Amino acid sequence: MHPKLICGIVALRRYIVILLLGTWWLGSLQAQVSNAGRSVFSFMSLPTSSRINALGGSNVSLSDGDVSMGMCNPALLHNETHMVLQLNYSYYLPGTMFGSALYGHNFGRSKIEKPAEGEPDRPNYFAVGVHYLDYGNMKYADENGNITGGTFGARDILIDVMYARQLHPCWKVGVTLKPVYSIYASYSSFAIGADVGAHFQTPDSAFQMGLVLQNIGWQLKGFYSQEGGRNHEMLPLNLQLGLTYRVRHAPLRFHVQLHNLQTWYLSYEWTSNDKSPTTGDVLPHDVKWYDMLFRHTIFSLEIVPKSERFYIALSYNHRRRAELNLIDQRSLAGFSLGAGVRIKQARIGFAMSQLTKSNFSYQVGLTLDINSLMH
Repeated sequence: MHPKLICGIVALRRYIVILLLGTWWLGSLQAQVSNAGRSVFSFMSLPTSSRINALGGSNVSLSDGDVSMGMCNPALLHNETHMVLQLNYSYYLPGTMFGSALYGHNFGRSKIEKPAEGEPDRPNYFAVGVHYLDYGNMKYADENGNITGGTFGARDILIDVMYARQLHPCWKVGVTLKPVYSIYASYSSFAIGADVGAHFQTPDSAFQMGLVLQNIGWQLKGFYSQEGGRNHEMLPLNLQLGLTYRVRHAPLRFHVQLHNLQTWYLSYEWTSNDKSPTTGDVLPHDVKWYDMLFRHTIFSLEIVPKSERFYIALSYNHRRRAELNLIDQRSLAGFSLGAGVRIKQARIGFAMSQLTKSNFSYQVGLTLDINSLMH
């Protein structure tokens, strides 16, 4: 085995242990029930770029110079994300607007005049992103659905401030600070969250692995008050582990992503033999164990030539399939398809997936290499 690879594995173990211990501690603060449909700021789980959408909604292991991957795992920022601007727009639902803008900038010179092979010229990676979801104008109505007149708006805003450090040619660590703000009519909420991640790859990048703990944080201002003060909720904590493998003599790249590892139940139905928190009734198992197991997985395949001038991606997200599949008609819920092409200093990406039971979500992205455009 390559000596640098051995050193990288040994050094990375410490950070993995720290991350897992932190996850156990934070997970113990949450109720041991499914967070499906019960988490504040659920829009944070939406894919914020066409590339991420094409890969099934999340990928924490692929580091190939796409600045948007840092939104899944800050350690995926790359030597090639320097002075890169990316714009994404999504058609999510009729009347809604969902988009993002990101910019990456690397800094810090190597201590030696000429970095060794595999060492970046600027080992500190930085990026900032803004994500905006506007639900459009809606009419006021009473509890019976009767229109009472007037309209109101609803909006979500998320800011990602990402930093990563190349500590070894084989691995990186990163952290993201993410303020979140939502306003729905007269209700508003503000929260601060953070992501902590690590990334490992072999010297030839054929195998990559990522580990990230997302959305560590709480509401600083809740949507409503309760007895004793304002209600404060945790952000939707998500521990993810990803594996990426590129076939050496074929233009194929495989990804396996495991998400929400801090909890077992991922269902809108109660699936434990515990008592219901509302009625106290004992609840039976509604989802088989193997079904629940695969709800934690995302499988994806990319066709990527050696030049990496384009990619074609196909993915399958079983949780989406289980929650959005239509029983009485054919559906592509759970499947995502996307493609991208590089034309000189620009990259254009497109993705399609079914994120609701009746509509497809379309996403387009434009990435510009500012550094190349200036020269």
